[in-house]
Amino acid sequence: MPLRPVLACALLCVPLHAAIADDTAANTAPRPATEITSRANAAWLDKLPFADRQDFEDARRGLVARFSEPAIRAADGRVAWSFEAYAFEREQAAPATVNPSLWRLAQLNNEAGLFQVKDGIYQIRGADLANMTIVEGEQGLIVIDPLMTVETARASMALYYANRPRKPVAAVVYTHSHVDHFGGVKGVIDEADVRAGKVAILAPAGFMEEAVSENVLAGNAMSRRAAYMYGARLPRNASGQVDTGLGKATARGTVSLLPPTDLISREIETRRIAGVEIEFQLTPGTEAPAEMNLYFPASRVLCIAENAVRTQHNILTLRGAHVRDPKAWAYYLGQSLQRYGERSDVLIAQHHWPTWGKARIVEFLSDQRDMYAYLNDQTLRLINQGMTPLDIADKLKTLPQPLASRWYARDYYGSVSHNVRAIYQRFMGFYDGNPANLNPLPPVESARRTIEWMGGADAVLARLRDAYARGEYRWVAQIGNQLVFADPRNAAARALQADALEQLGYQSENATWRNVYLSGAQELRNGVDRRNAGGLGSADMVSALSVQNYFDLLAVRLNADKAAGQTMTLNWSIPDQKGRYAMTLRNGALTYLADSAFPQPTATITVDKATLDAINLRKLTIPDAQRDGRMRIEGDRQAVAGLFRMMDTFDPAFDIVTPATDRSATAAAR
Repeated sequence: MPLRPVLACALLCVPLHAAIADDTAANTAPRPATEITSRANAAWLDKLPFADRQDFEDARRGLVARFSEPAIRAADGRVAWSFEAYAFEREQAAPATVNPSLWRLAQLNNEAGLFQVKDGIYQIRGADLANMTIVEGEQGLIVIDPLMTVETARASMALYYANRPRKPVAAVVYTHSHVDHFGGVKGVIDEADVRAGKVAILAPAGFMEEAVSENVLAGNAMSRRAAYMYGARLPRNASGQVDTGLGKATARGTVSLLPPTDLISREIETRRIAGVEIEFQLTPGTEAPAEMNLYFPASRVLCIAENAVRTQHNILTLRGAHVRDPKAWAYYLGQSLQRYGERSDVLIAQHHWPTWGKARIVEFLSDQRDMYAYLNDQTLRLINQGMTPLDIADKLKTLPQPLASRWYARDYYGSVSHNVRAIYQRFMGFYDGNPANLNPLPPVESARRTIEWMGGADAVLARLRDAYARGEYRWVAQIGNQLVFADPRNAAARALQADALEQLGYQSENATWRNVYLSGAQELRNGVDRRNAGGLGSADMVSALSVQNYFDLLAVRLNADKAAGQTMTLNWSIPDQKGRYAMTLRNGALTYLADSAFPQPTATITVDKATLDAINLRKLTIPDAQRDGRMRIEGDRQAVAGLFRMMDTFDPAFDIVTPATDRSATAAAR
């Protein structure tokens, strides 16, 4: 999943997804679906096998109990998760404003409660973006992936205990390094029990590094874009956010983290935990940099983590991240198929619902393997024919049949269009080889010149209205964007651009594309909602950041223009971690070396990691830390203060559908 930019929150005042996923959107006035959109959506009913109801049977199979309350609330009364937010999706027929294929998935993702997968194996689904799996062992429970927030995890355990014997949790397993699979851990176990050795926490090798470092340096931008991707500010209704593809939404509660006590580091590793034999299969570099599958021989159950879900996944998420490796992804799915396919009766994943039956499991894994291999290899084939990213996306519009008709290979989360462009980026970079695209004009200047050449704003607007009437929404969005960037104050241009984006959202099968389109339309009509745009990060996540992470982020925040001509050397001493760092400011760059010190620095800063964490969480200012002795500065204090005045504070609500405004502000020394 995706939801990963949670760490820079504490360092940059960027909100957690849990904090920004707010139903209180601006007062938008969404338009109805046009007749063209209504016909386009209705046509989908003939494209796909809607008569196949197997997924609905599987999604409800094994239901033990539903959640009794309409919402899961935090201690202060805030709603962390609402089971009624998507009640409108109980209508069987898709409204004209939602693609019927996406509507079908949205209904399936609404199935929430405690489900029995097999004797001794249960799942809690529909209470967060991901699933929690509970395995009953002789010496206690094994909890796999404790959701994203403490509140939803605690409520899920309460539902389980209300229907099953109250065994203690003996172990927690993190299948991979994305926050929706570990953030609720403190709602499942007590940190004191972990420290006392009563509870083990297992994770794949590299888990902590990936969990706390992914997206730190670009976290502000990723969080902003994630709000678009997940429709965080959109209302939950048939003209707004209906799903995310992987699940309904991201929970809005407290993100926690407890480090693993044990790592799985061999490709195939068998352990006996709480009396249950588990075979672990490491799958690094697939859906997450650190990920693993689990196989239960006694139950003949395969947990495929997030490596195979009921949608085509992302090679590159729309929020931004490192491009994933579809070749490795296909390889490990092939390995899973070979090793476990013929000896599995049930396949579970940490999103969506299980697959029962050996033949269906083999087909599912085979198709998922083929999907990522096809995307990788065919993109490379067309790259080697000289095609550009957009050429390839247009050429490979869909997967081949019969794969394209499999519900679990549809474009609900990832898409053929943006995945093939990601693969191009992975191999070839941003440049498509055409000299005209090597150094184009920046967006605003390009837009102004384009609109001028096309006869001016009024002429372009008139032609765009004609194109909109013909249903050419992609073209209207493309040229309308030029018109808006040429003059963001042109209300008519903004309104027409919003209308076009909205119709594209209504027609989209992909949940994240829909959310992006509708979020853009909302902000064009109402402006950027800056309420609650900032926030504090999770204390657990901040404490898990290394000192090096902090210094790397300082280097990113350094405004080189303000640092021009400035030089200094700083020694940092972190006594509680026995750490020494030599930092240099020179040529507008901030660099450092670990386990090093300058003989005659500009200044020496002595501070514990815990104090740095308090400063990062905005619980303590730098002057206060100096006054109470928790931070000592020897040497040129003014130079140190000057360094912090050179740091930008990033705007967590920067413009996207209108030209970016430089809202960076100099941060006062804290």
